[in-house]
Amino acid sequence: MPSSPFAQSERYRYMNGFGSYHESEAIEGALPIGANSPQKPPYGLYAEKLSGTAFTAPRHENQQTWLYRILPSCGHSNFEPRESATYNTNPENKPYEKIHHIPNQLRWDPFDLDETVDWVHSLHLVAGAGDPTMKTGLGMYIFAAGKDMDAREAFYSADGDFLIVLQHGVLDIQTELGRIFVRPSEICVIPRGIRYRVTLPSGPVRGYILELYQGHFQLPELGPIGSNCLANARDFQAPTAAFDEDTDSEWHVLCKFAGHLFQARQRHTPFDVVAWHGLYYPYKYDLGRFNTLGSVSYDHPDPSIYTVLTAPSDHAGTAIADFVIFPPRWLVAEDTFRPPWYHRNTMSEFMGLITGQYDAKTGGGFQPAGASLHNVMSGHGPDAATHAKASNALLAPSKVGEGSMAFMFESCLMVGVTEWGLKQCRKVQQDYNAESWEPLKPLFKRPGAGVEPGNGEGKAKNGEIGDKAQVPHWTA
Repeated sequence: MPSSPFAQSERYRYMNGFGSYHESEAIEGALPIGANSPQKPPYGLYAEKLSGTAFTAPRHENQQTWLYRILPSCGHSNFEPRESATYNTNPENKPYEKIHHIPNQLRWDPFDLDETVDWVHSLHLVAGAGDPTMKTGLGMYIFAAGKDMDAREAFYSADGDFLIVLQHGVLDIQTELGRIFVRPSEICVIPRGIRYRVTLPSGPVRGYILELYQGHFQLPELGPIGSNCLANARDFQAPTAAFDEDTDSEWHVLCKFAGHLFQARQRHTPFDVVAWHGLYYPYKYDLGRFNTLGSVSYDHPDPSIYTVLTAPSDHAGTAIADFVIFPPRWLVAEDTFRPPWYHRNTMSEFMGLITGQYDAKTGGGFQPAGASLHNVMSGHGPDAATHAKASNALLAPSKVGEGSMAFMFESCLMVGVTEWGLKQCRKVQQDYNAESWEPLKPLFKRPGAGVEPGNGEGKAKNGEIGDKAQVPHWTA
């Protein structure tokens, strides 16, 4: 830190800044001066506006980008359903693919890699809430792919913004606005409607996706924290313009629309944007640059202090989606039970582990490429073994999460689990509760001989939190 030690070198150049107005041209002079849509744009290009918000959205929310391309994106055949019998990431519309709304705490074993499918066909909706046709809610996905997308194929989602959390492998993403190279411990956001193609230069990939059906991600407000810390705007990276010139080959454009897959054909590449300027573009962020805050006196603070990106609802302080991480950090709080408290939350919490070990469950049941879901008001917290160790540990300053990175998709919505997520994937741990919390024993002692009231039962014993095979890493 303050950056991740990547195994792969960066391939591309970027422009820095979150929510910044960027402009980029692959050929000097391709951007018009002053006007957005001159009668004849430079070099015979077509001007095309890409709108991520309504034209009349308030200026501070408005996200639009002007593209200057060889041919407009509208030059294609009609979209036709593709693989409609098998491909569906919005099962609410198919009565034989149920959404299960259940209060049970859920945890999944690591999801399998699948070397037989490409990016598009690796998407599995695990859980979600809302409806993309009404632009409300979100979807939570697992992806596991082993093949490049076809050489003349592009994909976009009309349903929402993709926040991609890569767990394994490397993604080389060619977008209309330029190229992005994504490695584990980096995230990538591809806004609604932007076309892209995914190749896998290091073989199979696996990870998680949060699709936001409403609004767009933004940086959380900092309030009393001040003007810096958490995720700093300067550390987000947007691609620079890069284009292909191909007006003779047949291309297939795949579209995720209301959870279904459609395809159109066209005789030109979608990746022909020579220059662009605006506020609506894909970007990536290195999680290693997150500036973590914590308590330097007592008590375990709420996990909201680890929020990287948020998508607020219409109620202040309540998010449709928060993306939260738990990076390596120091714990120094005095006279404090340092793991998270036991709690029930009005928010739904979907957690994943990118790398490392997880010590809030010392049994090792939460593993990289696995996941857990604690839905609205479902109780959770440290398992019995962790509680015992943390209650008796010497409270010297300690570094937790070294070599580890966990994250959380949090939402104010009650999250339903798909048939695939609950049954078909065959990864749900049936003994999650039995291993984690049923072994907890009552420790209450009535006042009497030898028992004095106070904060706890007296001085901590010389204990140790976590075994040597695991890296302490406490989250909610």
